[in-house]
Amino acid sequence: MRDITALLDRLQRAEVIGTVLRNNPGMDDGLAARIVDEAVKFVAAAAGAHQHLAPSRVVDEGWHALILHTRTYRQLCERVGTFVHHIPEAPDPEQRDPDALTRTQQRIAEAGFPVDDALWLAPTEQSIPVAARCQHSDDGGPIVIIPKPKG
Repeated sequence: MRDITALLDRLQRAEVIGTVLRNNPGMDDGLAARIVDEAVKFVAAAAGAHQHLAPSRVVDEGWHALILHTRTYRQLCERVGTFVHHIPEAPDPEQRDPDALTRTQQRIAEAGFPVDDALWLAPTEQSIPVAARCQHSDDGGPIVIIPKPKG
């Protein structure tokens, strides 16, 4: 199994966890750390994907926090080989791809990471409240792969 420490160092991880905690008052430190770790795995999996992937609402909270740390996010994307764009949409149950979360979890496992299944909740499941309020559909999707320049 792969470890995310090659993708996000201890200080970077701590800073991103701090952002998740500030955006979600009362959240447990351990839960915030798990959310950030799963977001890093999501970005790594998305970088190598050839099909639509999407984070859960909970994992999206970690992705948002990563993106706010622009240097850290740029370095993460360089380490995974491509920039993974985030294109948010307002939540719309009509546009939701019910298989996207399963596909994403499978891709994370195929990339060699353990999956924290408890964080991959359906969009309507609110047992883990987070500040993130966006959705990612297949219409332009959250992930636009920009190939690494040759040369």
